[in-house]
Amino acid sequence: MTFLSKNHLTDETYALVLAGGRGRRLHQLTDWRCKPAVPFAGKFNIIDFALSNCVNSGIRHVGVLTQYKAQSLISHIQHGWSFLAANMGEHVDVIPAQQQGGEQWYRGTADAVYQNLSLIDEVRPKRVLVLAGDHIYKMDYSIMLAEHAARGAELTVACLEVPLAQASDFGVMVVDEAQRIVAFDEKPAHPQALPERPTHALSSMGIYVFETDFLIDTLVRDAANPHSHHDFGKDIIGSLLTQRRVYAHSFKNSCVNMVGATPYWRDVGTVDAYWEANIDLTSVVPDLNLYDEDWPVLSLQHQLAPAKVVFEDADRRGQAFNSLLSGGCIVSGATVRRTVLFPKVRVGEGSLIEDSVILPEVVIGQGVTLKRTIVDKHCHIPDGFCAGFDGAHDRARGFHVSERGITLISPEMLGQRIHRVVEPNPMAT
Repeated sequence: MTFLSKNHLTDETYALVLAGGRGRRLHQLTDWRCKPAVPFAGKFNIIDFALSNCVNSGIRHVGVLTQYKAQSLISHIQHGWSFLAANMGEHVDVIPAQQQGGEQWYRGTADAVYQNLSLIDEVRPKRVLVLAGDHIYKMDYSIMLAEHAARGAELTVACLEVPLAQASDFGVMVVDEAQRIVAFDEKPAHPQALPERPTHALSSMGIYVFETDFLIDTLVRDAANPHSHHDFGKDIIGSLLTQRRVYAHSFKNSCVNMVGATPYWRDVGTVDAYWEANIDLTSVVPDLNLYDEDWPVLSLQHQLAPAKVVFEDADRRGQAFNSLLSGGCIVSGATVRRTVLFPKVRVGEGSLIEDSVILPEVVIGQGVTLKRTIVDKHCHIPDGFCAGFDGAHDRARGFHVSERGITLISPEMLGQRIHRVVEPNPMAT
């Protein structure tokens, strides 16, 4: 195969990031924000990973399709992703759901793109890259584009190998020797295992490259089908296999962050998965490399003072071990272990915070003990407070406790009134 140049391919590609999902399994973390806007890794939002992949891959024409409670996401992108050269045609545009296809909101992933075909027509790309905005991974999309072009594909679906026990949560595919997809089943009850690796299945990542004209024709036909769910996984991919050139792209070939021989990819869509992925970053050598200067994760950079750990007296020593401390944090005579502190967190004297994820602008009082907790933004934890040791007791106090015993605390659970931006919920109508 002869691959075209990276610049040629990426210049002719328009990326559409699907960022309208709520993420119900994150419970109170998405009561006031959509899943792509959830903070991650101390200083990022989840969507920053997909957008950084676009920019690092050379794709500078990006549209972000929003829907559920998108105000914080819109603000984040407008303030944090405005550095692209708009006068050179580079941009990350935020595109709220506007019912352009009628009175209905997005009915599925395919319908979200269909309702915005006018944007594709304005940009006039040769191909369209469709992405989910709610996963954590580092991927060079230009490699996938090169494979797509070299094969003469009309649609390419990115895939990775997942344990068979988890494969029912994904679209599962079967490929031939040329990597052409010959079967596709969305969230099957009994996923088909890989012949060469019977403990795993080949699953879709929800990342697609379409030839533009082919995408438009496909979506127009799907929109006219009253029996369709209007979803790429449920309806589109499987219907194309016998007559069109549909191929799989292995994430191993384009992953920028490998853990041994395994590509790093995380769906942090549950409280447990979110906690685990954040806490892993406190390891000496975490699975996700955030320190790679050749493939940086970009985001909104707040102007904050450096993190500070103060007091060295015997009875009030400030100390932090195996933890991430973001800008504006102050650990005052307290101990922090295996914990991620997001920006502007304050930890008071005599407190002990272990194995926890503390989101921005949380104030933790004196003598507080937290273990295996997630504390949402703006919480004020009172002096002497204790959580994360007794799941039944935490539930009785109104906190959410996950299957693995992670305690999630929000301001509302503490009876604290926070002035939130109340947005209409389009999916409730």
